[in-house]
Amino acid sequence: MIKAGAVCAAVLGLGLLTACTQEQQNQIKRDIQNWTGTDGVLEVYAGDKVIKRFLKIDKLSTGLGTTDNVPRAYRYGYGVMDTNLNGQADAGEKRVYFEIGEYTHYVFFDNPS
Repeated sequence: MIKAGAVCAAVLGLGLLTACTQEQQNQIKRDIQNWTGTDGVLEVYAGDKVIKRFLKIDKLSTGLGTTDNVPRAYRYGYGVMDTNLNGQADAGEKRVYFEIGEYTHYVFFDNPS
């Protein structure tokens, strides 16, 4: 049997979530992903060709100023550099830190496999 308190809490939580702005909802989703993790892939393009690929990325973060806390024009993260671009983290391919600038053409997505 479901307790009335649990039902009230669920209804209240749903009501609060719908009252949030889209940005607040996105922040909540990102916070949940930060807690649960993700298996992201970042592909960097030169024209229509993939030139770099990073695998097993937990999240991309936006750089912030040290003293003013203002968002900077780059994103950063950690991932396995897919040196041979085969879409798999092979032996010898290491986890690295990377940064991408605002003029970098890239796609970040959850690994479908």
